[in-house]
Amino acid sequence: MFSGSIPALVTPFRDGAIDEAAFRRLVDWQINEGSGALVPCGTTGEAPTLSNDEQHRLFAICVEQAAGRVPVIAGCGSNDTQTALWHMQVAREVGARAALMVAPYYNRPSQAGLLAHFSYLAEKVDLPIVLYNVPGRTVTDIKPETVVELARRFPERIVGIKDASGDMTRLTAHRLGLGADFVQLCGNDDMALQYNAGGGVGCISVTANVAPRLCAQFQAASMAGDVARAHELNERLFSLHQALFTDCSPGPVKYAMTRVLNWIGEDVRLPIVPCSAESRKAVDAGLEHAGLV
Repeated sequence: MFSGSIPALVTPFRDGAIDEAAFRRLVDWQINEGSGALVPCGTTGEAPTLSNDEQHRLFAICVEQAAGRVPVIAGCGSNDTQTALWHMQVAREVGARAALMVAPYYNRPSQAGLLAHFSYLAEKVDLPIVLYNVPGRTVTDIKPETVVELARRFPERIVGIKDASGDMTRLTAHRLGLGADFVQLCGNDDMALQYNAGGGVGCISVTANVAPRLCAQFQAASMAGDVARAHELNERLFSLHQALFTDCSPGPVKYAMTRVLNWIGEDVRLPIVPCSAESRKAVDAGLEHAGLV
């Protein structure tokens, strides 16, 4: 259903507003460079600082510009179930193929609460859900047994997971409970090599914003079982993967994009600020090592 290199798209801003022209150009560039799907309004897209109208506008632009060439997985998650439901309804209306649903953050629901939250959404909206587990940000962990129970309850709705837990054993736990058809996508670029070896089928990527062709080539080599080529590309990208998290994301990746593209600005929204001088040096080195500058 979903596989390969899937960028969690940045949201370009200009003078405090969404730069719609740049976003459309970004969508086209990503598709032309080989990305397998697109995720607007994720963490890298600064979703927490977007208004609801802005978020829904980005869903619509992404679907419209992609024009069926690749699927759009709209970032619809919220720590309020009714808001998440609203985002999903809009995503479905504009033609998104799925919703990326982060675990509710800050209010820290129990596993029973997570089951209730995601079950409610799966029952209310006819749109596939890719769970997003990133306990380092949400302080809420979707345990493997919860993932398995959800996908068993709603096999047509709960179709996969973006796993940024860093726990590689979960790949096997999910496969044992759900089989190989359950879509497992890595949430950490620097772990994607090992993740795919364990049964993953791709990565929802930060690095693909700036290096989409290399990330797509890496995923293709990995899926084809070309171990030597996958290692070569992973090692070419590894310094950049790490450099993009030397300061608060998406500051470093937006800076990196200004080095590679002349139509994406570095603007971020508070409380995010542009990345530090030290981070810029790391990004510059990573871009050079990857052969992108």
